[in-house]
Amino acid sequence: MSVRVRTVEDLHWSERVTTGQDTSGRDAGLDGPTGSDDGVMPSRRGSWRLAEAGWLAAIVAAGIGMAIAMGGIETTRNDFFIPGTQPNGLQQRIQSVNSCAFCHGGYNEIHEPMTAWAASMMGQSARDPIFHAALAIANQDADFAGDYCLRCHVPGGWLGGRVALDPAGGQLNNIDMEGVSCNFCHRMVDPIYHPGESPAEDQAILAGVNPPATSPHSGSFVVDPYDRRRGPFDISYLDPHPWLQSPFHTSSRMCATCHDVSNPVYARAEDGSYVLTDLDERAPSNDKHTQFPVERTFSEWASSLFGQGPVEMNGRFGTNPSAVSSCQDCHMPKTTGTGCHPELGPIVRDNLGTHYFNGANTWVLRAVRSLYDDSTTYLSEASVNASIERARQMLAAASDLELTLAGPFINARVVNYSGHKLPTGYAEGRRVWVNVRFLDAQGNLVAERGAYDPATAVLTTADTKVYECDLGLDPAAAAASGKPEGVGFHFAINNKVFKDNRIPPMGFTNAAFEAVQALPVNYTYADGQYWDDTLYEVPAGAARAEVRVFHQTTTKEYIEFLRDANVTNNAGQIAYDQWVLHGKSEPTLMDFATIDLYPCLADVNVDGGVDGGDIEAFFLLWSQGSPAVDFNVDGGVDGMDVEAFFMLWEQGC
Repeated sequence: MSVRVRTVEDLHWSERVTTGQDTSGRDAGLDGPTGSDDGVMPSRRGSWRLAEAGWLAAIVAAGIGMAIAMGGIETTRNDFFIPGTQPNGLQQRIQSVNSCAFCHGGYNEIHEPMTAWAASMMGQSARDPIFHAALAIANQDADFAGDYCLRCHVPGGWLGGRVALDPAGGQLNNIDMEGVSCNFCHRMVDPIYHPGESPAEDQAILAGVNPPATSPHSGSFVVDPYDRRRGPFDISYLDPHPWLQSPFHTSSRMCATCHDVSNPVYARAEDGSYVLTDLDERAPSNDKHTQFPVERTFSEWASSLFGQGPVEMNGRFGTNPSAVSSCQDCHMPKTTGTGCHPELGPIVRDNLGTHYFNGANTWVLRAVRSLYDDSTTYLSEASVNASIERARQMLAAASDLELTLAGPFINARVVNYSGHKLPTGYAEGRRVWVNVRFLDAQGNLVAERGAYDPATAVLTTADTKVYECDLGLDPAAAAASGKPEGVGFHFAINNKVFKDNRIPPMGFTNAAFEAVQALPVNYTYADGQYWDDTLYEVPAGAARAEVRVFHQTTTKEYIEFLRDANVTNNAGQIAYDQWVLHGKSEPTLMDFATIDLYPCLADVNVDGGVDGGDIEAFFLLWSQGSPAVDFNVDGGVDGMDVEAFFMLWEQGC
């Protein structure tokens, strides 16, 4: 198939607008101790392509920002209001990463923050083409929904009031496009003041935030109005810039700010459903548990064993020490090194958090490199390859696969060792599944379950287990929005969970997960269960089975929705073309195991012999109606299976 690869420059000419941005890319009026900054890494300033300066404003003002909803719900900005620091509330704006790069970049690929941050989805949150495509549809479905999304994806632009509120207004600059940047994160303030722990300056800052941001979710952040950079260490011996020591930066509550997401347009009713609020009014409460749960990654962690204290992982997540608890322990694994250039005389620490922000996305960074010049993204082929390899390693560490024989079946158990559901986060387009290949004695394929065709990106789902979360619209929301009832990808207006069989983490209880709106839906897990079992019938002629567990970030169904549902601009087509160009979100192998299929089905207890123990084991399973003792393979468990079992048992096999 011939595919024309679109870039950001392919946005329709009618979508380009005059922004008033200086063609040099300089963010005029940048104030604060670092002075003016053009947002271009000094060592690469000569390679900056001036044409790209126009891309930045076009992305938002062309409709990927705040377009008017088309045929959706007529919401207002009030409906998406979230407490915390508001636009134009900073005395000194968010600074470019260039003000950090001189000291924190270019000296060690293992523990220097700059390169690792840039090659993460945090560093490219504002450039992610999947985000742009989803944002366009969100704005079609609900007015001002994009303002809600851009809080976390483009926080500098949002805080600076440069997120467009209508197609004709607003602009982003190249500093805004640095996404979840160094200066933003390291100016975040704990919304709860802790006497004796929090910096004394925070008390006054929090007193000036109205309404206060007391429930961490959905971009409800507080940012220091001044450029005082915070972190967990005392750096008074260097005193390189205004700084404050902040324990908040080692707390998972910091991550909750953007990794627990609720939709304030819907309120929880007494029957557990979610109904539209009175439009053009702020939600009466910032309590996320009264709003529709879009993502619950932090809450899943908080309700897990990891949230209660360190869990020994024996180096599974490559951190120092090997016991983990917080989000940072796994996603910013600790190492030994210096947080800034060694020539500046920093202390060597053995608890230095790397800025990898490892996740599960294994293809979008390549798309970003195709769409933007490396001089603006701070990416390179080497840094992207290293980041993707870290993501693959994290996916491999997140689960284990255990295979056992059960009569005429094999059982595939997937064990979740992550600190949240498997998979977690943004539900649209993400899935994990089990693939089983039955082979004969010569290694020829006899049968396959959960087959995936890389050419078409089609997964056969009917014969295997797929772990996913399906959101959609109930009848009332469908009527209000004019969108079809049922499962769908209209993320900004979805108000019902139709399915959630994702595997819970260690420490799972139904009561705790119900309390945080994260219960399984149309599936059941027992308290304490952090694994899931699937039985696969062994076909005739099979001598061995190969079992794999795969993760996929962006499914064919989702990317085609982003392409076809977009009537605002061609952001969906750009995302689709990049998806095709970069392997159609090639599934990532998480686990692989093989099992020999013993010829002796009468060895029910699988101890290598046929004796009375197998009779006892058989009748125990038979009394439970277990499909594992469906010996005549007729789909039921009855007297015919007893006869079939004893025929084999008497033969000693």
